[in-house]
Amino acid sequence: MDSAFKALADPTRREILKLLRKRPRTSGEIAEQFDTAWPTISRHLGVLRDAGLVLSERHGQQVVYELNTTVFNDVVEQLLDWIRPGRKHA
Repeated sequence: MDSAFKALADPTRREILKLLRKRPRTSGEIAEQFDTAWPTISRHLGVLRDAGLVLSERHGQQVVYELNTTVFNDVVEQLLDWIRPGRKHA
């Protein structure tokens, strides 16, 4: 869970996730949306993948990324757990 929160802390990674809300995209399509160098976007995608926030699948020369909603459900549940009245936090 810590890696998911760390990944979400970066504004570029949050923008990538917003792009993926609409539909899966190739790494090239994602990179086109930013003025950042391709290797930087690739690192951001790696952080998101390692945190489990996105899934990737190779299609020939292209890698397609999509949101992993299961992990998002876990993150939201954790956040809600923190704000529920009467809950003790570890």
